[in-house]
Amino acid sequence: MKKTLVAAAMILASMSQVQASEWGYHGEHSPEHWGNVSATCAQGQNQSPIDISAVTKAELKDLKFDYSGQAVSVTNNGHTLQASVSQQNILWVDGQSFELKQFHFHTPSENQVDGQSYPLEAHYVHADKEGHLAVVSLFFKLGEQNAELEKLLAVAPKEEAKADLSKPFDITALLPKEKQYYRFNGSLTTPPCSEGVRWLVLKQPLTISNTQVEKFEQLMGHNNRPIQAINARVILSN
Repeated sequence: MKKTLVAAAMILASMSQVQASEWGYHGEHSPEHWGNVSATCAQGQNQSPIDISAVTKAELKDLKFDYSGQAVSVTNNGHTLQASVSQQNILWVDGQSFELKQFHFHTPSENQVDGQSYPLEAHYVHADKEGHLAVVSLFFKLGEQNAELEKLLAVAPKEEAKADLSKPFDITALLPKEKQYYRFNGSLTTPPCSEGVRWLVLKQPLTISNTQVEKFEQLMGHNNRPIQAINARVILSN
């Protein structure tokens, strides 16, 4: 429980600046050195991201999204672009309610499916009242320009700062129609790499244009943690 609450506090605070200064994606602060920041990053047995393969079919219950709010601002925190949301937005998993705290992006994708990577991945980070975390992951494939992402990119700061969206949009606009998913136990994909996170990876990707991918790369760089060992975990699929 203590580790879970620490994980929740870390991610809901959008990562402490002390931690942020000690890790990154390149050079001496790159992922292979994250064990120097948190031992769990190097020694954990249920680390994320993973290559989703050898899945087990299961009767997974449908994910229920009670989202009523909007994306209202975007922060460049030096590692990712992170969107803040208004109102209360609830995800129901295992009969429990998890509130959406923020969503952020990685380019290229962190998780893979049968070795396939995507140009962009969004992580919707939820927490229940006890601090347990549930992350919904969404892939973006190359195709038509994404209107909602364009609203984020239009105001996203080039340096570490926060900007309000001139055109807020409903969070549901960044969810696919089909919500079949993969499920596995995992961790945060950034230090402290705390485990005990419910991962719910949506199968249907949305589209993003080449130009938009380039904008994300310019603003964030490549911020994907390498694939981690699955070890004894079972990956479920509906």
